[in-house]
Amino acid sequence: MSDLSTLAADLTAAVDAAPDLAALEAVRVSALGKQGSISALLKSLGSMSPDERRERGPQINGLRDTVQARIAVRREVLEAAALDAQLASERLDLTLPPPPRRRGSLHPTLRTLDEMVAIFAEMGFAVAEGPDIEDDWHNFTALNFPPKHPAREMHDTFFFHPDGDGERKVLRTHTSPVQVRTMMSQAPPIRIIAPGRTYRCDSDQTHTPMFHQMEGLVIDRAIHMGHLKWTLDTFVSRFFETAGVTTRFRPHHFPFTEPSAEMDVQCDRSGGQIRIGTGSDWLEVVGCGMVHPKVLVNCGLDPAEWQGFAFGFGIDRLAMLKYGMPDLRDMFASDVRWLKHYGFSPFAALPPLG
Repeated sequence: MSDLSTLAADLTAAVDAAPDLAALEAVRVSALGKQGSISALLKSLGSMSPDERRERGPQINGLRDTVQARIAVRREVLEAAALDAQLASERLDLTLPPPPRRRGSLHPTLRTLDEMVAIFAEMGFAVAEGPDIEDDWHNFTALNFPPKHPAREMHDTFFFHPDGDGERKVLRTHTSPVQVRTMMSQAPPIRIIAPGRTYRCDSDQTHTPMFHQMEGLVIDRAIHMGHLKWTLDTFVSRFFETAGVTTRFRPHHFPFTEPSAEMDVQCDRSGGQIRIGTGSDWLEVVGCGMVHPKVLVNCGLDPAEWQGFAFGFGIDRLAMLKYGMPDLRDMFASDVRWLKHYGFSPFAALPPLG
């Protein structure tokens, strides 16, 4: 027993004397690691007789528990001290004047959002907003997503843990729930755009887990695809500041529109750049279609009386196309050099809308 008492005293002194987390970890490894002193004692139990094991086992296990507890207490003290030291070293005096050459700028996403809102405002659209955290009904069911639709799966959607009623809230995967909330709270005619953050489990050169989307909705009597095509053609021409934009519509499928389409713009991809309004290539920029009758019914509207169209743009992607940014992920990297290069003066006027 005296050898265990001596070992316990030595280890306790070493733990209490550890000046930082690295030194404490070295003490832990020397005692409890694979080759540690306490680990060696535990391994020796297998070679003891049953009587010796009954006597020595509780003593060695008690030593291990005592040292582990002492290390945990010391770790909390050292972590608190390390945090205090870090906060002290990073303290800023906010009363000091800023560096003379540091200037803020407007992020390209916000600049693009302002441009889009201004164009659609000229076309008679109002701005509508909704919560980032949605329930399943507003995000999926009301929009005619079948129960087993892939968009409901974990690899596409950020789900929260179930609440007390077993319901799992989600980070909205699109701003379409804003359309649902608007149709349920506002009598037609409706003409809105819904900009905001959206979230999906995706990350590559042209996708990020959080991105910005702007959807549009028009509900009225006798609305048809011609109205949708004119709206999108007019917006694209004004946004890219050229009258020579050529577009095409391709059949597609979205659960919440019927018929559905994707709109492409003609472009030139040569030279490592994308130029809109020239060339022989095509680039998809927006998904759209006529609002599905089931969505109208879910929102309390009679599809025999009311029709409408909806569309959705990726704001970050439009900013990439217009301002020549090669990688979407750079928009969220907080790189001061990138912001300095692509940022806009908050006092700069928007491009002409006509």
